[in-house]
Amino acid sequence: MRAIVAESAEQLVWQEVPDASAGPGEVLIKVTAAGVNRADVLQAAGKYPPPPGASEIIGMEVSGIVADVGPDVTQWTAGQQVCALLAGGGYAEYVAVPAGQVMPIPAPVDLVDAAAIPEVACTVWSNLVMTAHLGPGQLLLVHGGASGIGTHAIQVARALGARVAVTAGSPEKLELSRELGAQITISYRDEDFVARLKEETGGADVILDIMGAAYLDRNIDALATDGQLVIIGMQGGVKAELNLGKLLTKRVRVIGTTLRARPVSGPHSKSAVVSAVTASVWPMFASERVRPVIGKRFPIQQAGEAHRLMESGGSYGKILLTV
Repeated sequence: MRAIVAESAEQLVWQEVPDASAGPGEVLIKVTAAGVNRADVLQAAGKYPPPPGASEIIGMEVSGIVADVGPDVTQWTAGQQVCALLAGGGYAEYVAVPAGQVMPIPAPVDLVDAAAIPEVACTVWSNLVMTAHLGPGQLLLVHGGASGIGTHAIQVARALGARVAVTAGSPEKLELSRELGAQITISYRDEDFVARLKEETGGADVILDIMGAAYLDRNIDALATDGQLVIIGMQGGVKAELNLGKLLTKRVRVIGTTLRARPVSGPHSKSAVVSAVTASVWPMFASERVRPVIGKRFPIQQAGEAHRLMESGGSYGKILLTV
């Protein structure tokens, strides 16, 4: 089979690699499309190695058709259209996936666009609902509202009955956020999100943060009493001072999570998240309260160009690679 091999961050080459096969408990998927994530860009640059035992090939989500199943897999059969959450291996013609991380295509999404769903759906649901228990009437602040995570988080939060505030960096991205349901949109280039939230609300009940260190102190200031800061990215660095007095006074929680390194099975595993997402988020797609937001599609041979677009910050929604 062929796959993308990262010879360097700038050299992503579509070439022959050893064939993937379905082992015990696994499903072999013939890939139709793969989603591009910031973790993929970091891995190509040598800054984010895959978890132990995972494929060295880049790619954390795909859609495609079941080509084969392991001898002990009974819930999937060859020919089914599926999408899947991966620890790696998605930028390829075929990928082997634990059966518990495979999902049906949610109606009415088509097979290609379904590659945009697994990573954002599992990240958003596991953090906002399974961890922070976001509910009706609460205020969610999403940093990067026009990103793949952001566009999905806005829609899911609105479907849950929550209010949504976002930060974004351009008028076009702010407008997209409003179209998806965000009620408060803040330009991080021109406005102070803490001041805006204090001016218009009592603070955020939940903050979904991709920036990490650079926003830590201001995120604490932006939280309401008993609020929760959920950190899922470190684009703004990994180290910052934390004023514990603010945490105690406001009774807030700071939570750090990651999806990729979770185990395959168990109570907090990727399989558990996938099961919850299929049960709770797929009906949101069926009722069209949630839809995938696709910013750009590239042939997989142009993976390097797709990565450069993501690094530039000029994209919105999800970037897909088609095989």
